[in-house]
Formats: sequence, C-alpha cells, structure tokens
Amino acid sequence: MGNSASMLTHTGEIEEHCNNLFTQQEIVSLHQRFRQLDVNSKGFVSADEFMSVPEFALNPLAQRLLKKVDGLNFMDFVGFLSAFSTKATIRHKIKFIFDIYDSNSKGKVTFNDVLEVLQDLTGAFMSDAQREEVLTRVFEDAGYTRESYLLLDDFIKILGNSDLKMEVEIPVD
Repeated sequence: MGNSASMLTHTGEIEEHCNNLFTQQEIVSLHQRFRQLDVNSKGFVSADEFMSVPEFALNPLAQRLLKKVDGLNFMDFVGFLSAFSTKATIRHKIKFIFDIYDSNSKGKVTFNDVLEVLQDLTGAFMSDAQREEVLTRVFEDAGYTRESYLLLDDFIKILGNSDLKMEVEIPVD
C-alpha cells in the first residue's frame, strides 16, 4: 500500500476507507501519531511498537488486540481506530468488539471465547468457577446455552441497545 508518507497525500481515500469517520484534520493527527509509533519508518507498526503505548500495554485485552494490529500500515491503522470515532455507529463498535472475542476469526464466538475474555478482564479477582457460573447465568438469561455460538447479529441483539462508549479524543493541532 506504499509508505506512510505517500499515504497522507491520499486523505480522501483514507477518509473513504474509514467510512468518513475521521476528518482530514484528524487523519493528519493520526498520521503524526502513526509516524511516532513507526520508529523504524517501515511503513507499518509492529506489535512491539504498539506495546510502547502505555494505555495499550496496560489494557487487559492487549494480547487479543495485538493479533488485530500487528503489522498495520497507515490506512489499516486508521481503519482499526475508526471504531473509536465519536461518529462510529453502534453496529461498527459492536463489530469491533465481536472481532476481539472471535479469537479464530471464524465469524462466531463460543462460550469459551467469552470466558477467555472474562478471564483477561478479571484476572485474579474471580476464580475460574466464579467466571463460569456468572457467564453461564448471563448466557442463559440471554436465551443461549454453553454450547451456543454467538454470531455478529447475536452481539448486536445483546449490545445494540446499550450506550457503548468507545470514543478516543484525537488531538488536532
């Protein structure tokens, strides 16, 4: 896709790629941040470079997120961050969450996938038995069993009426 410097000359293409969720000014700011992360000027950001961002490194889902971000060029970097735009639809945000839970990228989430995320989020604060008990109850309350596969539409049904706040302010110079 070319290097990041040439990418910036195509802001219209980048805006389109991220469904116009970022303004041209925000894309310029994201490009500056991308260049800071891309310490070797390779045109992509590695997992190690992402881990240099303290907020990312401290995120309990960092290892899952790394599978999605390792090796992103600038256009894909902007696309990845588009779920955090204030203009992103609830469906866009839920799709992002679904993709994090869908560890094998097969388009379905199992009880165990959700259990692994819950373990990442709770760590030592809950025992394995407590996590399984809580998750079993949540699944049953939502009309699913431990053997159910959740599809994107299921996530939308479950989370669609929530007020998801996944917004990141992009400083614009």
